[in-house]
Amino acid sequence: MTEKLRLTLAQLNPTVGDLAGNMAKAQEAHAAAAEAGADMLVLPEMFITGYQTQDLVMRPAFALDAMEHVLMLAKACDTGPAIGVGAPLLEDDLLFNAYYILRGGEIVATLRKHELPNTHVFDEVRQFSSGPIAGPYNLGNVRIGTPICEDAWHVDVPEALAESGAEILVVPNGSPYYRNKYDRRFSAMVSRVIENDLPLVYLNMVGGQDDQVFDGGSFVLNRGGQLAMQMPLFDEAIAHVDFEKGPEGWEALDGEKIIPVDEWEQDYRVMTQGLRDYMGKTGFKKVLLGLSGGIDSAIVATIAVDALGAENVRCVMLPSEYTAQNSLDDAAELAANLGVKLDTIPIAKARAAVTETMAPFFKGMEPDVTEENIQSRLRGLLLMSLSNKFGEMLLTTGNKSEVAVGYATIYGDMSGGYNPIKDLYKMRVFESCRWRNANHRDWMMGPKGAVIPVNIIDKPPTAELREDQKDSDSLPEYEELDAILELLVDQDLSVAEIVALGFDRAVVKRIEHLVYISEYKRFQSAPGPRLTHRAFWMDRRYPIVNRWRDTSGEGL
Repeated sequence: MTEKLRLTLAQLNPTVGDLAGNMAKAQEAHAAAAEAGADMLVLPEMFITGYQTQDLVMRPAFALDAMEHVLMLAKACDTGPAIGVGAPLLEDDLLFNAYYILRGGEIVATLRKHELPNTHVFDEVRQFSSGPIAGPYNLGNVRIGTPICEDAWHVDVPEALAESGAEILVVPNGSPYYRNKYDRRFSAMVSRVIENDLPLVYLNMVGGQDDQVFDGGSFVLNRGGQLAMQMPLFDEAIAHVDFEKGPEGWEALDGEKIIPVDEWEQDYRVMTQGLRDYMGKTGFKKVLLGLSGGIDSAIVATIAVDALGAENVRCVMLPSEYTAQNSLDDAAELAANLGVKLDTIPIAKARAAVTETMAPFFKGMEPDVTEENIQSRLRGLLLMSLSNKFGEMLLTTGNKSEVAVGYATIYGDMSGGYNPIKDLYKMRVFESCRWRNANHRDWMMGPKGAVIPVNIIDKPPTAELREDQKDSDSLPEYEELDAILELLVDQDLSVAEIVALGFDRAVVKRIEHLVYISEYKRFQSAPGPRLTHRAFWMDRRYPIVNRWRDTSGEGL
């Protein structure tokens, strides 16, 4: 008789700190696994606590509470399939990122993460102790090796498991999205399969947590790196994978495989899912935002409607004497296309009152950016008043290009609780608008079709804080600006290296200067979903006070 094994993979969306809620999700998944006749339910890394917990996990009361919930889960699921679930382990004053194997109402094995990531958004060396490399555990007639997330990105842990008798590698993960990361994950796991000549199960979680979105896409590989099955990107799902033991060892039977989607769709889904989960997990129901008639607020409004539904989005137009009629018309058309409420609050009188109040202090001085910023800060004041009164969270709309060089007003248009496009450069804002106009998916709550007016996409960007103002008056064209920022911020190239690629040194130095002097603004800015591996906040942590400037290549 052929030996068989069935694993149930639960690609789920936990909430950080909701220990009871996460445990309830695990129990529901266990019931589905039992109904399917599975031998084991596999849940993601740190599932009981949610991920990432940051320093919350270092609080002993929290870690002990999570461990108690693991015991409660074991007792609640004392019959049926075994369970693998991630949670912290506080042991002899040492804290571990652990993975528990539950069976028969007890914890039968406890694995401790060995390789602790300490790059980009991860700070696990600070939070956890490195555990020893554990051997495989028995699941009936098969020995399972479980490298925990980062463990599988390195050679040593899977190799040690294979050498100590593991027949299948099961890898629980909390792996957040950045653009094109899926291909890197897949390639790394194929390497582990080929190196150890073992099938591998890669289970990832889904859902948004602050700035990070976990994109799922769990998969199973057979020997030689052959894909046996693949779960959907971003969606919660439960799947059952069957293994049979043949002459060469265990092999997964073929299952469903997802249809790949391009980076534009993945980015848009991350921005939508990030906002949806941030709202749902913090308890907010509705949002509002200032609608300017420009492209940034247009894409944010569209993302908000796709994430929450038009009935939960309020747009507000706050025109001044510098607001062009086409901006008013474009904003009205967008709001009508999206089906959202649009309020209009003129600010000309309020601006005049502030100008009059400050006149004695500014006497004899020429108008400058101060007067321009008064408009932006008035808008922030009025929008925050609406937010406070109606309990609607304010969205801010600055793209990554603006956030990078400080082309945004602190306490003005930077006011807000969340920024869906914080990690999206300006040129990608244009392309994302075009992508959304041409595509609609069932996870979008907004209407189909070209909802963003073409005129919003095609007209020159402007803040409209003075007569005939254009962004290009004070910044390079966005094609050049974004190219320099990607090299300077995302790739960490030196000024000399960027100049060698054909960019003007004076322009590069000016952009570098703007990036550094804007750090204090970013320090106070709203969170937003991470799209790249060098997003502002957890990925890129720079001092606010910093006199260093790159002098490489000077005099050449």
